Amino acid sequence: MARKTGSHAEITGPRIREAALRLFARHGYAAVSMRQIANQVGVQAGALYTYTADKQALLFDLMAAHMEHLLESWQAEPRGQGPEGRLESFTRFHIRYHLDRPDEVFVSYMELRNLEPGNFAAIEEMRRRYELELGTILAEGAAAGVFVIGDAKVMTRGLIAMLTGASTWFRDGGRLSRTDVENIYWDMTRRTVGISDGT
Repeated sequence: MARKTGSHAEITGPRIREAALRLFARHGYAAVSMRQIANQVGVQAGALYTYTADKQALLFDLMAAHMEHLLESWQAEPRGQGPEGRLESFTRFHIRYHLDRPDEVFVSYMELRNLEPGNFAAIEEMRRRYELELGTILAEGAAAGVFVIGDAKVMTRGLIAMLTGASTWFRDGGRLSRTDVENIYWDMTRRTVGISDGT
């Protein structure tokens, strides 16, 4: 008999993705088996293939969903005025988004090497689209004489790496609040592109 809307299929698929994400983040993609994922969900290993072609497809789906949501969320984000305002908006958005999703961030960066070539190319294209958002802000600021950035591509990648790094060490309940982290990273970003205290 066919499954009804709202049946186990609609619950099990997300649970499989959540379990895979958690296990990949804790143990690494290569060390995790489909059987381990199935055990976490409470289904037989063979049942996983109703929801995903294989472990590689599962990894790709997790990474693609992360990047798609990141891009969509940034497009919906309110922007500040002028290059400095837009750079501050990007900086604070990036910090907030990534602090909320440490497992997704870890898997998306650390497991790129385990993607098959076609999947790698697709994720890299989405990453380039996101980098272009920051790169455009930096280029506009440099053209207006607001930023001093040197090599735009290097600056773009360097800033994104710096901002993303916050998700590797920040823990709620620690010495710094999320707002503190936003403010500190915005100050570092501002100084990195040559915006003085008096600007």
